Amino acid sequence: MDDISIAIIGAGGHAKVVCDTLKISIQKKGSGKLLGFVDDDPLLWGKVFSGFPILGSIESIVDLDIDRVIVAIGSNKDRKRVYEWVQSEQYHLTNAIHPTAVIGTDVSIGKGVAIFANVVVNPGSSIGNNVILNTGCTVDHDCSIGQHAHIGPGTHLAGGVEIAEGTFVGVGTSIIPYRKIGNWSIVGAGSVVIEDVPDQVTVTGLPAKKIVKRDC
Repeated sequence: MDDISIAIIGAGGHAKVVCDTLKISIQKKGSGKLLGFVDDDPLLWGKVFSGFPILGSIESIVDLDIDRVIVAIGSNKDRKRVYEWVQSEQYHLTNAIHPTAVIGTDVSIGKGVAIFANVVVNPGSSIGNNVILNTGCTVDHDCSIGQHAHIGPGTHLAGGVEIAEGTFVGVGTSIIPYRKIGNWSIVGAGSVVIEDVPDQVTVTGLPAKKIVKRDC
């Protein structure tokens, strides 16, 4: 297996977990090389973060000897914007999948996906491009997660749930079977979703109710 070189785009809290996930995965596989981070904050350039250098701006990757990148930015909107730039520049994307994640044999996983420790994704599910499945979340059978979405730590999606593009599902949320969450919506932490959620709204509570319409 080729020893590919990888750069992480972003140098914040989410990037730290992506870095740790990649380090553990590389150690387990015995292949791959993590070069460091790029970030558009000039105050970070030249510093060391999570044991690796911050090499320069995001666009500086054009001057680096890099085989693959992953966009490690927590904000769904910002992650989408940078992901689309990466695609337009025709860089190859890598996934960061923790070795403790349990993934069904017929699960479809897109590009640039982060799947952290103790995540479970059951058979028949589909994970879109640039998605975050955060620590300890569970995605049951036949779920669909749209691109640029973020499923928060400890969240549980029952069978057949559909999460549309760009949606954020907060920490510890539960969603009952076959519910649909619309594009670019937010489900507040600890909510229990028992009804479909429209596009571009924020819902929260037990059960989750709409509290605001969002401009996206």
